Formats: sequence, C-alpha cells, structure tokens
Amino acid sequence: MAGLTTGKTNIEGIGPVLKPDHAATMPEAMGDPASVAADAHPRDRTGAHGLGPTLLALGRMVAFGIVCLGVASLAALGIVRVGFDLWYGIDPFLPTARRPFVGVVQLAHRAFAVDVLRQVLLASMVIAWAWRRDRSGWRRRLALDREKANGLRPVVLLSILLFWPVLHIAWVTGTAELMGGGFGRGLRLSPFMDRTAVVAWLAYLTILAPLAEELLVRGEMYHLVNRTLGAVWAVSATALVFALAHISSFGLARPISLLPLAFALGLLRWRTGRLWPGIALHGWSNLALVVYLLWPH
Repeated sequence: MAGLTTGKTNIEGIGPVLKPDHAATMPEAMGDPASVAADAHPRDRTGAHGLGPTLLALGRMVAFGIVCLGVASLAALGIVRVGFDLWYGIDPFLPTARRPFVGVVQLAHRAFAVDVLRQVLLASMVIAWAWRRDRSGWRRRLALDREKANGLRPVVLLSILLFWPVLHIAWVTGTAELMGGGFGRGLRLSPFMDRTAVVAWLAYLTILAPLAEELLVRGEMYHLVNRTLGAVWAVSATALVFALAHISSFGLARPISLLPLAFALGLLRWRTGRLWPGIALHGWSNLALVVYLLWPH
C-alpha cells in the first residue's frame, strides 16, 4: 500500500445463488461465427468445451492481463523518470552510477506518480481495446452500460456494500495472523506525506485503483472468459488472477487474504451485469481496511 510504512517493510497495494450475466452474452460485433453461436446460447456454454479450448480461453485472459499491466508499468516508469528528470534539470539518459541522488521525498513522489500513471494508462488501454473490438457496444462489453435490469434487489446490493468491509477486515487481519504475515502491525502514514498527499493517496486508493483494476479484471478479462466458457469460469478465473497479482513480500498471505473479496467482486459482476457495484465495493473495502489499520487500537 503506497504511502504506508512499518518498521521494516513498505506495504504495497490495498487493493450464493448465481445467475448468468445477460449483458456479457452479447455476440462480438467482429467475432467469428463460433463465438456468436456460443453467445446466442449462454446456458449451453459451461462444460461444452474440451481441455484445449478451455486452456486457450484462459491463456488469452492471462496474456491480456500481463500485456496490459506490463505495458502500463513500463510506460509509467519511463514517463515519470523522464518527466521528473527534465523538471529538476537532470539528464534522463545519464548512467545510473552518475545520476545524482534526488532525495527520499522526491523518490516517494516519483513512486506515487508511477502508481497513479500506471492505473490511468491501464484504464485507458482497456477502454481503447474494448472500443476497437466493438465500437458500438464497448460499454456493454465492459459492463458499463445501464440497459439491463439489475440482477440484485437494491436492498441486497446495499447490504453487501455496507457490511462486506467488516468481513473483509476480519478475514484480512485474521489470515495475516494465522500465516505470520503481521499485516498492519505498527502501521502509520509516511512522515513525508502532507495533507494534500494524504488526500491524493486516498483518492488513488479508493477511486482510481479500483476503477482501473475492475476495468481490466472484471471488465475485459471477465468478458474474454465468459463469452466462451461461461460465468462460473469467468468468476473463478478472474478471482484467482486478481489474488495472485497481489503476491508481495508477505508471500501467499496477501493473495489468500484477497480471495473472498475477489470472488465477491466477480459474483457482483455476474449477478448485476454491471461493473459499477464491484468498483464501489472494491474502493469501499480499501478505505475501510486503511481506516481500521491506521485507527489507534
């Protein structure tokens, strides 16, 4: 989690009855006849494919995520380094051994700028890809439209959004203790963060990061699996990818702590047919966990 430190470690990243996602079953505008036929009969898709097509669909999903994250990360690193160097009068092409030390505060600013720019580029890439694949239906492809009725009653959806963070906090802190991760012990804000920096960091944590990550994982990656294998595969595969993407110095404790949230986000995407509830739950869970960890105990 950028901006939080413990005594030794920087903590990175805070990030049923099922029903088919009608919005995700629309045929690809430029797809092949096989995919159109599969989308025309969504209930016939699950279990109708062999191992080869299943692995191909999952491989496409993983490859798409890796490429998007890799390109966005490298581009953000390059842009921030060159931009900050030029702003402070440093030759961006100097060898590492000859580069002046810019100071701890500027390094923190650069790291945060990389995080923000990576998420902006990631969201832009996903939207651009969806628009290129289906210019008239890219919002539906990413579950951003409001044409379909919500598959959950408003009172149920509101209850999930209100009470889920309590379960999330209990699971995250409990698994950390069981696995010896020590997550949240001695947690405090970085001393280099002023009030403006704290507000910007919270906005990143609760709005920008959830928006970009959900567009990628429960937007396009979910669509790539759902159109071929069905919603059960889409929910499960995206949940595992989301959790494994958060492997850090805590080992498997972090991915395991995020699995319930990952499945909850996928189920919301499936049941509601929209991405917005998942974005809201993702951001709300991040905020609740941060407040809990920073609150004096």
